[in-house]
Amino acid sequence: MLIDELKERLKCIEPEIETIKSYWQNAKNEARFAELETETHQEEFWKHPRQAEISRELQRLRDQRERYQQIIAAAKEFGELIELFGDDEIELRKVEAELAQLVRAVAEFKIALLLSDPRSDTNCFVSINAGAGGTESQDWAQMLLRMYVRFCERGGLKVSIIDDQPGDEAGIKSATLFVRGDNAYGLLRSEHGVHRLVRISPYDASKRRHTSFAAVTVTPEMPDVEVTIKPDDLRIDTYRSSGAGGQHVNVTDSAVRITHLPTNIVVQCQNERSQMQNKETAMRMLRAKLAQRAEEEREAELRAGTEKRKIEWGSQIRSYVLHPYKMVKDHRTDHESPQPDHVLDGDLMPFIEAYLIA
Repeated sequence: MLIDELKERLKCIEPEIETIKSYWQNAKNEARFAELETETHQEEFWKHPRQAEISRELQRLRDQRERYQQIIAAAKEFGELIELFGDDEIELRKVEAELAQLVRAVAEFKIALLLSDPRSDTNCFVSINAGAGGTESQDWAQMLLRMYVRFCERGGLKVSIIDDQPGDEAGIKSATLFVRGDNAYGLLRSEHGVHRLVRISPYDASKRRHTSFAAVTVTPEMPDVEVTIKPDDLRIDTYRSSGAGGQHVNVTDSAVRITHLPTNIVVQCQNERSQMQNKETAMRMLRAKLAQRAEEEREAELRAGTEKRKIEWGSQIRSYVLHPYKMVKDHRTDHESPQPDHVLDGDLMPFIEAYLIA
């Protein structure tokens, strides 16, 4: 019966609504909203040095608060309406259409809340580096590269490979993606860390089980942050591109590698059409990495997910096991999936949501 279907749909979003309630309460958003409202009503507020910043935060909180109250009230109201129109098929059909809108609104609002960090909506660079282990780890790094490209394509994010270094026999030694779109950094920052693969090696004639590691680094672009870079602090090398790219690649020394000598941060770009374009992209990446480094140094503790880890056993954030059983497990949240093929094809949202909620 329709009434039973509607009750089941409403029941299915109860965990999502509880997550929203818990987050709202834990974040102390009501107290912060009241504090900001009081502050903006002060007579001399217009003279406050952070007036624009405070006003923006208040407006953002006001909008969130309105959506929060609407969703909580609507969920309660739907329960009452379903009971009220239990025997009225026509009215229940109207409720069904409105309930579908609520389901979408709950999903969208939950993600919006979880991605409330001001940097979440920035573009980002995703770097993948193979760990020790030669061909095995290089092939694993290539699998991760494909996974993130597929995730971006499925999620409507624009992704471009700005650098890739082929492996000796297969796979890649390293690669860097530039990801643009809504909440690019907010979604992908959970991927920062060491990823471990366990499988029967396709490169081992004896068909033995191998463990491979690769490191993923996610850096927000942060275009509004001013970073002073002295020309004398840079070593700029040009070389011939090694990846695919058509007639304009592999024929001139258009690839650019920039080393920031004081920090030893190295960035490189090879997939643009000209050396100048490659240099501009590499400099954007360098500024982002220096800004992130400066922010980390200002904090008493590093933000979750940004610590540097050695690419080895025991430091992984997530394990992908293809043999002797199939399982992907995130060691930070304990979220699991028995379908590694789906995960490696870009189905990362359950892991991302679990990380953001945690």
